[in-house]
Amino acid sequence: MPLEPPLISLHQVSKRFDNGLQALQQVSLEVAAGEFVALLGPSGCGKSTVLRLVAGLDQASAGQVQAPALRSAGTPGGADSTAFVFQEPTLMPWATLFDNVWLPLRLQGRSRQASAPAVRAVLARVGLAEFERAHPTQLSGGMKMRASIARALVIRPRVLLMDEPFAALDDITRQALNADLLQWWRPAHADRDAGGAGGAGGAGGAGGAGGAGDGHDERMATLFVTHSVAEAVFLSQRVLVMAARPGRVVAEVLITAPYPREASFRHSPAFLAACRQLGDALLQAHTTEPASIDLPLHPPAQASIHAAAATPDPIAPAGAVTR
Repeated sequence: MPLEPPLISLHQVSKRFDNGLQALQQVSLEVAAGEFVALLGPSGCGKSTVLRLVAGLDQASAGQVQAPALRSAGTPGGADSTAFVFQEPTLMPWATLFDNVWLPLRLQGRSRQASAPAVRAVLARVGLAEFERAHPTQLSGGMKMRASIARALVIRPRVLLMDEPFAALDDITRQALNADLLQWWRPAHADRDAGGAGGAGGAGGAGGAGGAGDGHDERMATLFVTHSVAEAVFLSQRVLVMAARPGRVVAEVLITAPYPREASFRHSPAFLAACRQLGDALLQAHTTEPASIDLPLHPPAQASIHAAAATPDPIAPAGAVTR
């Protein structure tokens, strides 16, 4: 559980679709500002449904959901401070890369001219500064995903939701973008922790979409969905393991390796031990009831694991939204 007050909180959330499918059952989780948390589990376990609930794109059948996306847009920490990166880049094929990245600022009422410094700054951050006039058909798959992430970062979101953004990429490109994502994520936090609005190299840029000097914590809470054990370990501070039918959180693995994480981390004893723990958790999630999961630690791993019962202790956050 995060030590700071969470930006994202689900308390005993269940979701049943109109066709009777029980997608989620009593899911509880929290993500604080500055945390990178992964949801790991098999297809059909409700990982994407969790993101949709946090984004306000769907409503829970029972339980409490608290997240910025459920607040009014235009207010501090409101709906327009949440960014969603989907599995597909979802770029507008008729628009230039600049205009694709400008879109969320345009929807907030900002002109092209006023948005230009922020757009160019975030394009530079993701390595696409030379392609602002290119169209999506001129970009590789990896470049399209970089553009999609740039579009998310340009608003300087408080909550970043990522639904298997690298799943369709080859393994070499995927690993490269994993490393790049941490580079883009950490400098954004460094900019904000320093109390500035982001310089020319920051996602906010000159005249960016927001600054850290307005008196509230702008560090980003990231919730990342993946099927990949290695990806979850490399990126995350915590990994929540989900089981299917119905979807539920059955275990939590803490990844204590410090940032920045270089490519060499993938070959370290801590990385391999954490992958082994997650593999054990996934296997038991398929064969064991959640309340009985009891996974051993594998010293000297720099990770620890906690079993999560089907009905966790109440969170009952103040101001939670009942869905």
